[in-house]
Amino acid sequence: MPEDTVLPVTMPTDLRSPAAFEVDSSDLPPPKPAGLTRLTVEIPSSYSPQVKAAPHPPPRWRTPEFMVYYVVFCLVVPVMVWIPYRLSSPSHPNYPFYERWLAPGWIFGRKVDMSDVQYRSFRKGLSSLIALATSFIVLKGIYGIWARPWRSLTDSTKLYQVPYLITFSSIMLFALHGTSALKVFFIISVNYAIAKSTGASKANPIITWVFNALVLFAIERHSGFRYASIHPVLASLDLWEGVYPRWYISFNISMLRLVSFNMDYYWACKGVGLPDTGGVMSDKQRPRASHPLEFYSFPLFFIYVLYPPLYIAGPIMTFNDFMWQIQMRRPISISFRSTMGYLGRFVLCILTLEFILHFMYVVAIKDRKAWVGFSAAELCMVGFWNLIVVWLKLLVPWRFFRLWALLSGIDPPENMVRCMANNYSTLGFWRAWHRSYNLWITRYIYIPLGGTRNRIVTTALVFTFVALWHDLSFRLLAWGWLVSLFILPELAARFLVPASKYGDRPWYRHVGAMGAVFNVLMMMTANLIGFVIGTDGMKYMLHQIFDSWEGIRFLLFSCACLFVGVQVMFEYREEEARQGISRRC
Repeated sequence: MPEDTVLPVTMPTDLRSPAAFEVDSSDLPPPKPAGLTRLTVEIPSSYSPQVKAAPHPPPRWRTPEFMVYYVVFCLVVPVMVWIPYRLSSPSHPNYPFYERWLAPGWIFGRKVDMSDVQYRSFRKGLSSLIALATSFIVLKGIYGIWARPWRSLTDSTKLYQVPYLITFSSIMLFALHGTSALKVFFIISVNYAIAKSTGASKANPIITWVFNALVLFAIERHSGFRYASIHPVLASLDLWEGVYPRWYISFNISMLRLVSFNMDYYWACKGVGLPDTGGVMSDKQRPRASHPLEFYSFPLFFIYVLYPPLYIAGPIMTFNDFMWQIQMRRPISISFRSTMGYLGRFVLCILTLEFILHFMYVVAIKDRKAWVGFSAAELCMVGFWNLIVVWLKLLVPWRFFRLWALLSGIDPPENMVRCMANNYSTLGFWRAWHRSYNLWITRYIYIPLGGTRNRIVTTALVFTFVALWHDLSFRLLAWGWLVSLFILPELAARFLVPASKYGDRPWYRHVGAMGAVFNVLMMMTANLIGFVIGTDGMKYMLHQIFDSWEGIRFLLFSCACLFVGVQVMFEYREEEARQGISRRC
């Protein structure tokens, strides 16, 4: 598998096979999306002149077929909203089972569902995070003014920030984790020593992976371990825990950076990577462009691992990409207008999540299993809106931290490209969901394991790692194996009915939509098991659906509605392709 392959699988944005991966080396800015396509967040390098120049069918938005689809949308979507709203009414018989888990809200006197621990923690700490981000940006600006006389002595435009970043990162780490910051310092120091002592040796990646896997397992097993467990004389160090004492919960994000540094240094020592041509590099080129070995130093490694905007939750950047943006002489384009537009998206997303949690108490219903007596339709809507909440509760923090990074002059990858309900391909869904993690897996696991040469085995290993990386639990391991299994039908369909051979047939789009309906059902099943109701909850839901004709009728009706939705997804991607946009998901 060549090193310049970035994506794990070839996933067309419509029903045609895409061209081979190419790097857009043009320095000209791509045109801005227009019309409906502006609803999807922009990502760098999504414009492809080849895609725009390819033949496209005429728009279907105003055809009689789509007029029928619009009617279906107007009838079905309000019902999808009304069902969970009715189930969340104080007059509903099941309301007392979860009422105590609701908190006072701020919208129209409604209570708010704060059952989800992750979002509750983020919501509670949002004001502190805003203060931290503001302090970081303001102090960085003040430091830049103070350091101006010395800036001309450095080789690059941003390396003068290194002392400030080291100082701020260290203070922030001690404030967050107290004396547990010393544990983090120790782990990253050992990781750095592994890289420097092994260099271009094949032992580098082996020892790196073994060390980081053992660290993740140990801190998960022992809840980060306490100093008193090492020696009683150290017990006093456990008293200062910081404002976020559970440092080991988010350390799996830091572990990805540790592996990234060691692997990038390993490839730099071996002379593998793109040459620096002197021009501005795209987001696809930067991770693969190695730096001179002197840039793989401990101070730069330190600020990469602990960079304040990205430390807690990402998005994940490779060391090469981060270093390129820190030491670059050729600045990337982060316009004020695009940043303010991104701020608007963040505000809109958090308001959307707040409205859902104020009017649909689906998380509390799920947590308390207060679904006794629900029909198949009601159960499925509780599951569907729980998935929407999962998507939004991850999207909101990721966009906050990426916004902070953008305001600080660093452009990390966008983590969520599309809405959860705007995916029909299993492969495309995982490329757009936690995108920075997908890019990391592609570079450091998928390609080294052989990539498409052994796609099925590699995919199974990748999703096993993803599951265990998230949590050492059977539920997520089952999720990882289910995802690997559910990818197989799509791969088989593409092999048996390739778009290159049948894409121009009138029936192909509709057959593809039927296959996509199956994909959507499988993806919802896997994610409900992994992140919402677990295997026991899924057994109960399937029993309610298939145990009666009412449930089976609802399933058939749902498939028809999903067919309509998939057709709109197809056309939306065709609209993107007409504008030369290829998001590959």
